[in-house]
Amino acid sequence: MNQSKDKRFAPKMALKVIGFLAFAYLFFGFMLLPCLNTLTSIFMTKNAAGKTDPLAVIRFFFAGNMGKYVWNSLKLALGLIVTVNVVGVSIVLLTEYFDIKGAKILRLGYMTTLIYSGVALVTGYLFLYDSNGIITTALKNAFPGFPATWFSGFNAVWFTMTFACTSNHALFLRNAIRGIDYNTVEAARNMGAKPFKVLWKVVFPTLIPTMFSLTVMTFITGLCAMSAPTLLGYDSINPEIVRLAGSSVADEAFPQARAALLSIILAMFTIVLLAVLSSYERKGHYLSVSKTKAKLQKQKITNPAANVLAHIYAYVLFIIYMTPVVMIVIFSFQTYGAIRMKKLDLTNWTLVNFFGTQDYAYLTSRGTYKNREGAISGLFANEATLGGIRLSFIMSVLAAVLACIIVVVACNYIFKNKKKKRSVVLEYCLLFPWLLPTILICYSYRTYFNSDTVWYVGNNNLYYAGRVRLLIILAYTVVKLPFSLRMIKASFYAIDEELEDAAKNLGASGLYTFLKVKLPIILPSVLAVFALNFNALFTEYDMSATFASSYGTSYAMVIQSMCAEEGLYGYNVNASGRRCASTVFIMLVSGVILYLVYGVGGRDLGERLAAKEKRRKRLRKLMRRKEEND
Repeated sequence: MNQSKDKRFAPKMALKVIGFLAFAYLFFGFMLLPCLNTLTSIFMTKNAAGKTDPLAVIRFFFAGNMGKYVWNSLKLALGLIVTVNVVGVSIVLLTEYFDIKGAKILRLGYMTTLIYSGVALVTGYLFLYDSNGIITTALKNAFPGFPATWFSGFNAVWFTMTFACTSNHALFLRNAIRGIDYNTVEAARNMGAKPFKVLWKVVFPTLIPTMFSLTVMTFITGLCAMSAPTLLGYDSINPEIVRLAGSSVADEAFPQARAALLSIILAMFTIVLLAVLSSYERKGHYLSVSKTKAKLQKQKITNPAANVLAHIYAYVLFIIYMTPVVMIVIFSFQTYGAIRMKKLDLTNWTLVNFFGTQDYAYLTSRGTYKNREGAISGLFANEATLGGIRLSFIMSVLAAVLACIIVVVACNYIFKNKKKKRSVVLEYCLLFPWLLPTILICYSYRTYFNSDTVWYVGNNNLYYAGRVRLLIILAYTVVKLPFSLRMIKASFYAIDEELEDAAKNLGASGLYTFLKVKLPIILPSVLAVFALNFNALFTEYDMSATFASSYGTSYAMVIQSMCAEEGLYGYNVNASGRRCASTVFIMLVSGVILYLVYGVGGRDLGERLAAKEKRRKRLRKLMRRKEEND
């Protein structure tokens, strides 16, 4: 009997040991040690005499201009806390709380930042507001003294990120507003409170926990901003880290140690903020509601003047959100000449920016014209762009799959060992990357694995040649582990423990029970997390820019580099048109994924059946009309 038990438990024990060793290898090798190496590198700097000087970089920080980058990032983060919260709260109240005409259309406009972000979003704003942008050109024509370079630096980044960073409000604050008990609102109204007093005294207190979380997230986003400062010319921490990472001692004083110090400063800010958030959440800010919770009904603004102003404000915001999207879509079907001149030619529509290819004649330095065959090529007709799409697609899929597999296995273990300390340790290890800025993780990978002496990767230089792609996939995976854990762990609570017990009583093994009972229940959530991870990674720019390499050039980096070299020696003549087409492509992919996750995937069975019946009724109505006409 004991021998049979030993035989039965031997494979199970072997799997546990292999799993433990694999996770320890992942955590220590790809989370902890690279970041510790970055920390120690700050104090290993050598001075001009070749001697190690632990305080050299710190002295340089106070004597040089490194403090400027920290202050600039802090200034941006603090400014965004104010403007993002004002705009974010506004768009949610206008579409979910107040009775505003056209709220559904307004909501679609406000949520456009969910389908394009980063480089694509900044591109849209540059298209309108840069020195030769559509709106800037119109302002210069109307006001001859208007400065052409007004949209650059801090103000441009602040304006762009104010509207780019309201995505979290559109998702999380919207859910919080919808969860308000209408009975409390109605009770306040019956006691004679005016609408705005109800909003201030009853509604806002219930939103404080969500608002606090959103504020912390906004601050971290502003502090770690990359795309907008890079493209709009603002000296902040992340672009400086990427610049220093590609520099050498021959160019400037100890650039790698300076980059490491800036990364650690970002990490310190992030850790403090997350600690404050966790402490605040543990206090448990809850509001008592009635036993029979009522669905929130939209409130009418009774004051006519306030109602008009609210509608004007709502549609001004809608125009700000929608104008870049509309212009990008329209210009993606324009010729390269119209795009470069920012002038619409509605008589000449083209698909060249997507699929076409044309020759281009340009004037050489000798005063003669030279023809460059196929110089004007579309998004799907350009080999470099297709290569970037393929590479980003493969890396994003692999990283999203790996993150989901690791987290699903970990969550299964955590729930099977709920009351044991090792499950808590495992959970906190997976949340560890959330304590660090993305740029620190990527920079640590770049410096630590750019060596032939790291024994646990077989003494292979992972930053060399094509191996950098593996390094990027690992960074993508590690960065997405905390988010995947929070989302997938929630789905495990939906599993009824009695189902697992019943399977065990029928003699099913743990693996069989997981595959046949648990996995089908959590699969929709896992697929949703996979989709969201892929969505974020496919258009990612910040991380791949840190791993700058000809072998690891992502889709976003290809488009950006083409625009930087636009028209040089007759190459990439329509790079701006290709970038417009690229942005449209990104919006389509992101929109489809979000619809599948939050639209079709977010409906329960009753909603799906109701939608199906509605489609049937519409079809029968159309058929009857057709029969009557016949």
